[in-house]
Amino acid sequence: MSMEINGGYSRLAANYTERLKEEQPLDRTDKEKEAQKAQNGAKASDKASVPQDEYVSSEKSGAKPSGLYRVGQDENGNKKIFYDDPNKGGEEKCVANTDQVEKEIRELKAKKKQLEQQIQSSSGDEQKVEELERKLAQVESELSRKDNDTYRRQHTQFTEL
Repeated sequence: MSMEINGGYSRLAANYTERLKEEQPLDRTDKEKEAQKAQNGAKASDKASVPQDEYVSSEKSGAKPSGLYRVGQDENGNKKIFYDDPNKGGEEKCVANTDQVEKEIRELKAKKKQLEQQIQSSSGDEQKVEELERKLAQVESELSRKDNDTYRRQHTQFTEL
């Protein structure tokens, strides 16, 4: 089965536009057409007199770009788009100090070591050994409570620079 296609599409478009012109009602008077043309001409001249926006690059204006996005380079030197959050504001710099916590832990470890030595040296007196063991248990529980990252984080002192 064979099919033949004629390439005369341009004449179809011309025929369609001619048909549309013929089908339009001719009930407008010449005065109305002239008034409409005059009005359209006035609109065109009004548009020409209205000031339009003009692009001025940030280099010429000397101002910093106000956009939220900027093009920069990543750590590998490739181009990357960065987002500048306007709500972020200025960065604050602080110094964390855990000296107080570390001092407490050192003192508790020293006290534990001292109590263990006292227990070993006073092996004859049971009442004194019991009291020292009770104190040692208290020191060990306090040491286990304080000698961890959570306690250090909670008791870190921050100072602004």
